Amino acid sequence: MAVQSGGDYQLLDSGAMRKLERIGPYLLVRPSLQAIWQPRLIDSDWQRADGVYERGADEDGGRWQFSHKVNREFEVLFGNLQFHIKLTNFGHMGLFAEQLDNWNWMRDAIRARMKHTNDRNLYVLNLFGYTGGSTLACSQAGAHCVHLDAARGVVDWARKNAELSGLTDRPIRWLVDDAVKFVKREERRGHTYQAIILDPPSFGRGPKGEVFKIEDDLAPLLQACRSLLADDALFVLYSCHTPGFTPITLRNQLDIVVGGRGGVVEAGEMTIPEQQPNAARARLLPSGVYARWLAAT
Repeated sequence: MAVQSGGDYQLLDSGAMRKLERIGPYLLVRPSLQAIWQPRLIDSDWQRADGVYERGADEDGGRWQFSHKVNREFEVLFGNLQFHIKLTNFGHMGLFAEQLDNWNWMRDAIRARMKHTNDRNLYVLNLFGYTGGSTLACSQAGAHCVHLDAARGVVDWARKNAELSGLTDRPIRWLVDDAVKFVKREERRGHTYQAIILDPPSFGRGPKGEVFKIEDDLAPLLQACRSLLADDALFVLYSCHTPGFTPITLRNQLDIVVGGRGGVVEAGEMTIPEQQPNAARARLLPSGVYARWLAAT
């Protein structure tokens, strides 16, 4: 699954475990451990970068090296959404370009369902919502959304993106909570959703110090998500960036949530194509894996 050009972001080249990206006004180099091949562009093209991110030796992150004055916060348009970009000390920017195809897939599914049901309300739960791309895509299509993340600063960042994208007045519920605890509470309350989105981290901490380890906590979370799927559920999107998790792994795990239902399950790699007009083919940079289920029409 490869994204297409979506606005103020382009992957220009990759190789030697790095990637060269154009984002907004800047040319940036960041690590990419999957890019174990040779770059196509010459060294001087890479040396034009405004900033280079180098990983640190511990969990405190790394550091940016800038060739001149760079504004570390700015806005970009990508995938019909407006994003506030931050060049953080961990190398993340708040934009996950590999998710663009998933955003379009969800928009299409929601619009088709709402057209078929005369715009009946459709409720989406986005766990581990990060900076909000999936939430905002679903909201654009007309869904009511619950956006949840354990980090208050990240939820505030997502709300900023909603404001920039003109979605402030849309029905989005913003929550700072532990995903596992929230899902189990929703299960006890008998609440259900027509769609569930999750992109769990390998390791994370909740707002009260709760520890999430994907090898221990994912299966119980998926079991609880099964109980939250409404009888008229539309889709489940599960994506992951944990090393060792393959499309087959995710497909098998997704069965915990949707096993026994009709519909279609797809699984594959999320990729970003290099934007090199003179290349014989667009080389793809693998950027995580996904599995998604769509109800039968």
